[in-house]
Amino acid sequence: MPAITLPDGSVRRFDGPVTGTTVAEAIGPGLARAALAMQVDGRLMDLAATIDHDARLVFVTRRDPVALEMIRHDAAHVLAEAVQELYPGTQVTIGPSIENGFYYDFARNEPFTPEDFPAIEAKMREIVARNAPFRRSVIGRDEGIAFFEGKGEKYKAELIRDLPEGEEISLYAQGDWIDLCRGPHMRGTGDVGNAFKLMKVAGAYWRGDHRNAMLSRIYGTAWRDQKELDAHLHMLEEAEKRDHRRIGRDMDLFHLQEEAVGSVFWHPKGWKLYRRAEDYMRRRLDASGYQEVKTPQLLDRSLWEKSGHWEKFREHMFLARVEDEDKTLALKPMNCPGAVLIFNQGLRSYRELPLRLAEFGACHRYEPSGALHGIMRVRAFLQDDAHIFCTESQVADETVRFVKLLSSIYADFGFEGFAVKFSDRPDVRAGTDEVWDRAESALKEACAVAGVDYTLNPGEGAFYGPKLEFVLRDAIGRDWQCGTLQVDFVLPERLDAEYVAEDGSRRRPAMLHRAILGSFERFLGILIENYAGRFPLWLAPVQAVVATIVSDADGYAREVAAEFAKAGLAVQLDVSNQKINAKVREHSLQHVPVIAVVGRKEAETRSVALRRLGGDAQEVLKLEEAVAMLAREATPPDLREIT
Repeated sequence: MPAITLPDGSVRRFDGPVTGTTVAEAIGPGLARAALAMQVDGRLMDLAATIDHDARLVFVTRRDPVALEMIRHDAAHVLAEAVQELYPGTQVTIGPSIENGFYYDFARNEPFTPEDFPAIEAKMREIVARNAPFRRSVIGRDEGIAFFEGKGEKYKAELIRDLPEGEEISLYAQGDWIDLCRGPHMRGTGDVGNAFKLMKVAGAYWRGDHRNAMLSRIYGTAWRDQKELDAHLHMLEEAEKRDHRRIGRDMDLFHLQEEAVGSVFWHPKGWKLYRRAEDYMRRRLDASGYQEVKTPQLLDRSLWEKSGHWEKFREHMFLARVEDEDKTLALKPMNCPGAVLIFNQGLRSYRELPLRLAEFGACHRYEPSGALHGIMRVRAFLQDDAHIFCTESQVADETVRFVKLLSSIYADFGFEGFAVKFSDRPDVRAGTDEVWDRAESALKEACAVAGVDYTLNPGEGAFYGPKLEFVLRDAIGRDWQCGTLQVDFVLPERLDAEYVAEDGSRRRPAMLHRAILGSFERFLGILIENYAGRFPLWLAPVQAVVATIVSDADGYAREVAAEFAKAGLAVQLDVSNQKINAKVREHSLQHVPVIAVVGRKEAETRSVALRRLGGDAQEVLKLEEAVAMLAREATPPDLREIT
């Protein structure tokens, strides 16, 4: 007699093994209609699965977060059935749910194109309308191989052959169409709904190996309802408009080219933006008790082996061989070991702790060319790193200080809130379980003291310690993981870091690895897209343009530009022969925040007519008033409280 405990604490008892469907019907017709799947003792399962023991049961309905992944998983199956109905002879391979959607890889002599999408989508809607139930069955290994080979599905047969011995092999049928799948699934194809859209097609090697056959991958997106789908499609349209690569080109900020794959060529305007962000961060760190250091770019292989990075990151390192010294050096992929070597110079006292060492460290990591994306993912980047050496008892206080600083900096850049993920020990890691227990306990205690609410991100910690990940949300609702805080008891042990404690004993410090922006290049890409190139005045690479209406005002325009520059504004002068409307249009396309228009009247009255980016109105001010106002607006946020 299984006893089923429900989320409200109530218990339902049944005479024998029972399915989730039966339990839902026993509770009420409303739940029976709404339930799509169930979680039994935390494990996601089909409603048709049998429960034969006392268990805690939670029903999954369409509004639950986990339902969205199931919708996408089932949509991939519907896509595969639709393709095979329309294009006989096509083989199906693998089709998972992914962030915001799903894909399926197909083996076909002729690759698919976007022109095929309308017919495929129409067939998918037919399959959804049939609402064929998903039916699970278990099959033996040899039987499964024979089944799929008999259908000409060699890729599915290969998947079964490569499964570990003893692993259960399950099939799911939707009507007459059958696929190899672990599940779970919703009740039937009708639960997918019609809020889906096929997005793009791409080539993909079977199992990601370039030595294997090229497959045709169809990507789609799927949502709970049409409103969510429309919102997602609108976000994608906005994202395309905000693409940092296009805006960077239009604003003449940077470029990338084959002679330096994965590295950025910063143009004068782009470097001005870069330096504004870097100067701001340097001031904030100086004011927060950090000491800036600089460590070498090339470090000997032996250091990376001792730290553990060689084993973990070797494939991402760029190496340099010094033949006459018989040495192998590596361009540093991260700054951590160098910070420990600075800490190790001289005998440290507990009185020096916490010691906050900041470094704007240039790092190099090999990223496959296919993974590179503008300045968002590159091979050469600057990281706003810092490493805090402290006692174990100081971890909580340092976490509080860090979160306060990070919150303030994000707000200054225009991000008012953030989410936090707690990433605990990965499968492959350095250090004993006892060390990890201490590190995770210290970080959780620090979160409690700092008032940090987090969601668990299982198994995603660094190889030397658990970490907090700080996730920003931009103007169109996209999430970006930027800041991190990691508690590390492993690296100080590996690299022999120690200090003299109050009782005269030698102890290992705790090491906090922390970054706020993360990669400068990536963060600037995020900023470009968040603001769509329309930066606040303090960040804008060109803050104002002085443009003339008539050539008679050229002399006065030069005087205005000089006064703007004297006040610290980044200003350009436009005394070209173009008409003023053309000048305004040109500089607006380059996202200049302020255009100061001057003509004969402005020259006579020593005034300027200010046009703001995105507005049609003009504000006429005396020159000294305009200079004072714009200088105030262009003052970086951290300096406004002082001035």
